[in-house]
Amino acid sequence: MTFPLNVYLVSCATAAILTALTLPFWRNWSRRVGLVDDPGHRKIHRDPVPLAGGLAVLTGILLPLLAAVAALWLLQPATSPDRSSALIEPFALDLFRHGFSRRTLQLIVILLGAIAILILGWWDDRHELRPLAKFSGQFLVATAVAAAGIRITLFVDNTFFSYAITIFWFVTLINATNFMDNMNGLCAGLGLIGSWSFAWTAASHGQYLVAAIGFLASGALLGFLPYNFPKASVFLGDSGSHLVGYLLALMAIMPHFYLPSTMPRLAVLKPLLILGVILADLISVVFIRWRLGKPFYIGDQNHFSHRLVRAGCSPTLAVLFLWLAAAILSTLAFL
Repeated sequence: MTFPLNVYLVSCATAAILTALTLPFWRNWSRRVGLVDDPGHRKIHRDPVPLAGGLAVLTGILLPLLAAVAALWLLQPATSPDRSSALIEPFALDLFRHGFSRRTLQLIVILLGAIAILILGWWDDRHELRPLAKFSGQFLVATAVAAAGIRITLFVDNTFFSYAITIFWFVTLINATNFMDNMNGLCAGLGLIGSWSFAWTAASHGQYLVAAIGFLASGALLGFLPYNFPKASVFLGDSGSHLVGYLLALMAIMPHFYLPSTMPRLAVLKPLLILGVILADLISVVFIRWRLGKPFYIGDQNHFSHRLVRAGCSPTLAVLFLWLAAAILSTLAFL
């Protein structure tokens, strides 16, 4: 197996295994400190459920990434004439070293942003932050990412515009993903489909570093899902849903979807297809709440998943249907 497929598969599998192995620890820790979701209004579970998913997912992403950075500077290229016997071929090591060195500042900001957004969600899980406090925290994290040079331009050569649209994108997607965390497996499954799609998009364009991060994210979510679907012994919590939204927003703008020689400008809209279910649900519930005269940030049961259940689907079937819709839209994005 040659680069880059072996590297991608190893990163995905490592993240999945680490998340699955560390989740019981984080679940027990959450119970001890009282980080649980108690039964109540608009909730279908009868017993307190630990909110440990975000901590496990971040562990599954962070540990392999830090280990990879250390290994890149310790591993020596294979000297054997049979280059196929090396786990990572010499040219692959060189490409990753180049990518890490060129994006060192961005990677640091990305990792700190992931930790910060998880802490913000964790604090919200513990104390139910007011909307202004949450939006302010999300704004600061998004601003830091934009300042690191990870920005949307949409072919507009204006710094203020690129900052504004990038911050708006992050805040919108973080909250849209948080809204989707309303049934077992729904948010994590949509995050898995989205991150996997972005990873393959980056891989197909030869953007090895971005692809590796995408496969780490999809692997971590894959390792979490068995604990959350169809029955849940643990929830993502706001910490986890914030993290998933942050990662999807990031992966949607890091790859170069538009390539002048091969792709039309409309290719920059591919992320809207890949994230179509999440964004359409957000638009739908905000519109319904606006018509009812309710604040858009006040939760209700008018999400796609709730409406499918009212139409006669079981919660599990409703989640599977939305996963399928997301997979179809992601496939269309490639076509």
